[in-house]
Amino acid sequence: MNPRLRDHPMLRRPAFLAGVAMALWLLVAWVAYTSLLARQTDALREESLRNLDALALTLEATLARHETLPGLLALDPTLRALLENPTDTQRVSAANAYLEAAQQSAQVSAAFLINPQGITVAASNWRLARSFMGQDYSFRPYFRDALDKGLGRFYGVGVTTGEPGYFLAVPIRQGRQTLGVVVVKQQLDQLEQALSNSADPLLLVDGDGIVFLASLRTLHYRSLRTLNEADQARLAQTRQYGNQPIPTLANTPLKVNQQQPQRVALPGEGNRERLVMARPVGLQGWQLVHLGSLNEARNTAATQASAVALACAMVLLVMAHLRHRARRREELMRVYASLEQRIAERTADLSAQIAELETTKAILRETQDAAMQAGKLAMLGQMSAGITHELNQPLAALQTFADNARALLDRGRLNEAADNLRMISGLVGRTGRIVRQLKTFSRKEAPTPTPVSLDSAIEHALLIVEPRRRELNATVSTPPADSSREVMAESGRLEQVLVNLIRNGLDAMAGQDAPMLTVECRDLGKHWGLAIGDSGPGLSAEALNHLFEPFFTTKPSGEGLGLGLTISRTIAESYGGTLQAQNRPEGGAEFLLTLPKAPEWTVTS
Repeated sequence: MNPRLRDHPMLRRPAFLAGVAMALWLLVAWVAYTSLLARQTDALREESLRNLDALALTLEATLARHETLPGLLALDPTLRALLENPTDTQRVSAANAYLEAAQQSAQVSAAFLINPQGITVAASNWRLARSFMGQDYSFRPYFRDALDKGLGRFYGVGVTTGEPGYFLAVPIRQGRQTLGVVVVKQQLDQLEQALSNSADPLLLVDGDGIVFLASLRTLHYRSLRTLNEADQARLAQTRQYGNQPIPTLANTPLKVNQQQPQRVALPGEGNRERLVMARPVGLQGWQLVHLGSLNEARNTAATQASAVALACAMVLLVMAHLRHRARRREELMRVYASLEQRIAERTADLSAQIAELETTKAILRETQDAAMQAGKLAMLGQMSAGITHELNQPLAALQTFADNARALLDRGRLNEAADNLRMISGLVGRTGRIVRQLKTFSRKEAPTPTPVSLDSAIEHALLIVEPRRRELNATVSTPPADSSREVMAESGRLEQVLVNLIRNGLDAMAGQDAPMLTVECRDLGKHWGLAIGDSGPGLSAEALNHLFEPFFTTKPSGEGLGLGLTISRTIAESYGGTLQAQNRPEGGAEFLLTLPKAPEWTVTS
């Protein structure tokens, strides 16, 4: 940097430099969030299209399953015989029996025969009260298309039964004369059930943009756009969806396959950003439409951008520290130069000046050491502000073991003091692992699981929270020792989860006369379960619904960031386990941690 620019008064003001650093940090965080959100949105778009392609293949296979059935039925002489002599009751009975057998064999909803005037003369449901017999279906598009084009395809609500279905119709001809039309009705219940498995709304719309199948029944018979008068008149004439009105699906027309998400409000919910993707399916102009929510993409982008912002903040802190050291060095150089000048000017009083110089040097050395130490402590304080939540319990344990070691040294119990020092060394190592694990968590990297003893993890966790237990005078019930209880995890992260759960249980019982914490191991087959129950007031309904959400906490302001349970569940799930919470019948809350059992042949190191 140019010396004149470096010494500019504005650049030497801490407030100005802090403002510039903050602006730079915010800019980096915003750019990171924007780019990461765009990447997540592209990934959501690609995933949506893949899912639509797979579902479209299933739908097309379902529709094609009975495509040839009407043509096969039309070849039967029983139906032709009835159309040639429709007043013959014996032929009517034979045709009804044939269609009934065909319907049951093919497992379709119905099969029926229509004369050239559109009147049903035979039907598979002839035994039912709402039979198709004698019904006029001349207005139905599948009947007209079969006569005009040789094949009719149509989806609509049955005018007789009120049940929706997919109709296939082919004519029965003798030479150039059309004797009638045979129709097969197929229900798409299995397809609708497949749609209902989608987490986001999934729609099947016709060529007019009307939803006739959806993952939610409340979205049926709604249109992606406002229907014009011609469309409404045609729907009324064909009675495709009965006589019910067709309102719009959202508060604004939906445009499919747009580059940017759309903010829309579906029935029963407020405005929400959705990625509207579509894929054509079938031969009638149908489309599969997926309304993907951006909530998860935004959360992922925010988490990743936070990691980038944290790294940027660390870089800025290092730069600030280096700049502070450089300025201290310059100040010391100026002091040294001033001292040398004074020594040269006052040679007559050399002894006194030498003594004063030595004193000044000692003061300067102390000042330098104090300044460097203060800078280190300030930097450590700034760094620890972001990870205090994960280091409080190990640091409390370090304090306990340090006090114990000093007391044991005073009493001459050197072996026990050495054990305490080894425990301190182990906790320091685990503290380092916690810092590395927090960094790993922000980057969604998980360590390789190894066999870990549950008894050892419980013991270490209880040692860490021992000061808090003594403070509350709480009683802790632990399971009998069993060396066979081993899980696939990582010792440092497992103890981190246990410390968090036990500490939460102790905090929930603060102020009680006889607080009781229960730690219980349960054999769940392929998993070990560890239940931690307290005798506190239990969890409210709101807390149970939001307990594992980031930044949600039931503790008073300043006593928790609301990240402990979120991180704990993420750790458990990274090993193939779970973390759940519930209220106990006898009162208080219980957290159940499950982790996969270690293989029996594995030897713990």
